[in-house]
Amino acid sequence: MLFLQILALNSVAQSPLDSLLAHIDQSIENHEVYLKKKETRLQDLRNQLKQARPISVEEYNINLELYKEYKPYVCDSAIHYLNKNIEIAKVLHNLHKQYQSTLLLSYLMGSAGMYKEAVDILLKVDRKRLPQHLLRDYYITYDHVYGELAFYTQDRNSANIYRKISDQYKDSLNIILPAYDEQRLAMQETVFRDAKNFAEARKINDIRLAKTKSGTPEYALITFYRSLSYKHEHNVEKEKYYLALSALSDIRSSTKDHASLWMLAQILFEEGEIERAYNYIRFSWNETVFYNARLRSLQSAVILSLIDKTFQAMIEKQNSKLQNYLLLISVLVLLLIVALLYISTQMKKLAVARENTQLINHQLKQLNHRLEKTNTDLSESNLIKEEYIGRFIKLCSTYIEKLDIFRRMVNKRIANNEISELLRVTRSPETLDEEFEELYSNFDNAFLQIFPDFVEKVNELLHEEDKIVLKKGDLLNSELRILALIRLGIKDSSQIAEFLRYSVNTIYNYRAKIKNRAVLREDFESLIMMIR
Repeated sequence: MLFLQILALNSVAQSPLDSLLAHIDQSIENHEVYLKKKETRLQDLRNQLKQARPISVEEYNINLELYKEYKPYVCDSAIHYLNKNIEIAKVLHNLHKQYQSTLLLSYLMGSAGMYKEAVDILLKVDRKRLPQHLLRDYYITYDHVYGELAFYTQDRNSANIYRKISDQYKDSLNIILPAYDEQRLAMQETVFRDAKNFAEARKINDIRLAKTKSGTPEYALITFYRSLSYKHEHNVEKEKYYLALSALSDIRSSTKDHASLWMLAQILFEEGEIERAYNYIRFSWNETVFYNARLRSLQSAVILSLIDKTFQAMIEKQNSKLQNYLLLISVLVLLLIVALLYISTQMKKLAVARENTQLINHQLKQLNHRLEKTNTDLSESNLIKEEYIGRFIKLCSTYIEKLDIFRRMVNKRIANNEISELLRVTRSPETLDEEFEELYSNFDNAFLQIFPDFVEKVNELLHEEDKIVLKKGDLLNSELRILALIRLGIKDSSQIAEFLRYSVNTIYNYRAKIKNRAVLREDFESLIMMIR
């Protein structure tokens, strides 16, 4: 099977479950490819419908095919084509087709949570007039509708009544169905599972899986039921594995009416995989809304709300940490600059003091006093630096190490009387430039850890001919860093200019130019803030 081949190719690097989850991630990202295939099939059928003779068996059959395509895709459309077929059958006085579509409609409404409508429609079927070959569908529909009512009703007495009705029709089905009929196998699997005989339930499930092709709604349903047996046994890994197989088939068959993905998301959420759970439940919710069935919306709404709130809280916490780190780094850089200026000033004072000792011998005592004071100041400076290093060593160990190296070099130059060389080194801007480059590199890496697709998503907001192309080896350029700071909530141009060492006018010019390249100029920065 396709899924087993996929797992075999990835087994060296990943576990089967990890591989499945990776393929779900990829399928969600490419879900529009499967959607286009589905829409192409539907459009072909709609084109056939336009050419069919109105109120005819041909139109009925095409409507039936459209219903089958829409049944797992859009609930309202599936109902629409069944209602059309009921009307066609009435006009044609074809009781067989009228009852066929009526039973299908009742079954579908029972699945979608429209229980009263499903029962009302069922009551319109006259058992005495029912064609014999529809008896199987008649029993299946009654079993399904009342089984759903028994499962979802909150009233225990009503549930018992509905379950008894469902069981009666199960008994009737067991009498008329062949031994290896799919419906009979499904019923037997459910009976074994409810009786906690999970080994026998899975044996029947194996038979059903062998008859089904992966990537189809049927395969998704059978693997979903298999996951339930592992759920009852509290085997979470196996439950996740078969939910993942089911979800992957749902996505690739464009099945919108599903439960596997949001149930998988709930387990992942409970295990702490918040981001993946959030992606799955958001996708599942969008699929549910598209399908437009009330029951599915109610089932996934609670877990959606919980995961969504947790994910948003996690993002806000990460953003807060990033802002704190940026602030601490900025303060550290500022302190480094102040320290360099202070040391430079002290070196100049020391040089003047040494010159004065050679020229004015009678001021030796006063000069020694000044040197002693200078040494005291330097000692105090060292104490400040030690306290500063102790406070920031955990956050910026690299900067502290560089500062310590610079301090030792200064002392060595002073001891060797290499004052001119020391002045040359301290006046050079190269070291500061390198530190800023490292700061920007750290900023780029940290930012792209949080927003890995930032560059691609910015380019999506720009005209095709104005997209940003980075040089080889660059993570972000000046334009992207400005947009990154805006994304982090730093919108003030003067603050951005201070961080990037540009003038405020330069920042204004950058922002204006990139806005002019945007598809939606007025909303550009708002759209930047929405990048996730």
